Amino acid sequence: MKRHYFGTDGVRGPYGGPVINEEFATRLGVAAVAWLRGVGERRSFARDGRETSGVGRILIGRDTRGSGASLEAAIARGIRAAGGEPISLGVVPTPAVARTAKESGARMGVVITASHNPASDNGIKFFGPNGVKLTDEDEAIIESHLAAPATSGEGQLVSLDQAAIDYVAAVGLILQPNALAGWKIVLDTANGATWMTSPAALRGLGAEVLVIGDAPDGTNINAGVGSEHPEVMAAKVIASGARLGIAHDGDGDRCVLCDEFGQVLDGDEMLTILATHAVKRGRLPKKTLVVTVQSNLGVDAAMTALGGRVLRTDVGDRYVIERMLKEGATLGGESSGHIICADVSLTGDGLAAALQVLKVMIETEQPLSELRQVLKKFPQETGALKVSAKKELVSCSALAQCIAELEAEMKETGRVLVRFSGTEAKLRLLVEAASEEIARNGLVRLEAAARADLDVL
Repeated sequence: MKRHYFGTDGVRGPYGGPVINEEFATRLGVAAVAWLRGVGERRSFARDGRETSGVGRILIGRDTRGSGASLEAAIARGIRAAGGEPISLGVVPTPAVARTAKESGARMGVVITASHNPASDNGIKFFGPNGVKLTDEDEAIIESHLAAPATSGEGQLVSLDQAAIDYVAAVGLILQPNALAGWKIVLDTANGATWMTSPAALRGLGAEVLVIGDAPDGTNINAGVGSEHPEVMAAKVIASGARLGIAHDGDGDRCVLCDEFGQVLDGDEMLTILATHAVKRGRLPKKTLVVTVQSNLGVDAAMTALGGRVLRTDVGDRYVIERMLKEGATLGGESSGHIICADVSLTGDGLAAALQVLKVMIETEQPLSELRQVLKKFPQETGALKVSAKKELVSCSALAQCIAELEAEMKETGRVLVRFSGTEAKLRLLVEAASEEIARNGLVRLEAAARADLDVL
């Protein structure tokens, strides 16, 4: 069953547009409850032991976008009209919603966010009662119920303020009490959902925290700060003499780091640090790391050198999680900074990932500038072309021929990746090769082929 509205990370688009608006959000709430009824109703209990009615409680969290509260109220009306019990968690990071859904016995978690996108966008994504994102099939079934009338259930939206507090306490257990005493850390919360939780967690562990991007006003999420703009964090690290920097995206499900010299580490570097450290200490089940097709080939080389293995999935942290669960793996993620540490959370968690890297720094007594040397990246060139419309790649003959030629030329010393973005009208291109010159030339050839097949804006 093909999906029309859901992409790689929920439904997303400009607020007030044809999809992300209050009417659609209400219908989506109704459709989500219809899906829940299809997978079978069960008894649901509140924390005080009180049995709830209908299909049970559905938790809703959001980031700091100005449109979030209105969309939250709208989807809550749809949930209530269809027989669910919506509970607001307020502004909390995405992993806090996933955790609370799993720990509280709720039927579902809903997050209203557009992640790293600008404030003019918003989105809606779902988690099941196990704290894992829904599958493609589940989302397709939800879409099949969208034709139902947008009936609206009025009523007061009940709030649960404990979710953020519990999340901070749980993630803080990754390190020993006061483990960061004497550490100076720069933290960029992107004016987003982590603006209170991440500073609280780091300070609770004893760190001196210099925070930027912690003044959300509804319009400034990701605006020149956060993981999309790590140069702000890096400059602050250099100026303050901090030990490292941590930058989140708008909803807190990923992060990037920078070392003491202001050099930025991406998700591949963090994953390689965590995976190789775990392999050396016998802590990585089956010596297996799960990444996406986007990750650098250097990750494979570093793991192979230690007798480990790397498994690859399509782009999207939920595909990583699905493969992790299938393989019994406990570590996986994306080069963008979505890191999944399954023993802590079954979704991307920027704060948990950062604390896990800090744990390696403590155990090895090495700075990030030294730890990052474990990954020797293959030269890589990437591009993104905005297109008027997405086409099936199999129908793009010039692109197909170019890809085949490049793969034949590079053989095992490189790779090509061409895909449409799951959240934007963009064609993403990647060439990885034995030299920068080969990678650069390959990208030029790919872009020319794409322009021959597609209407590039």
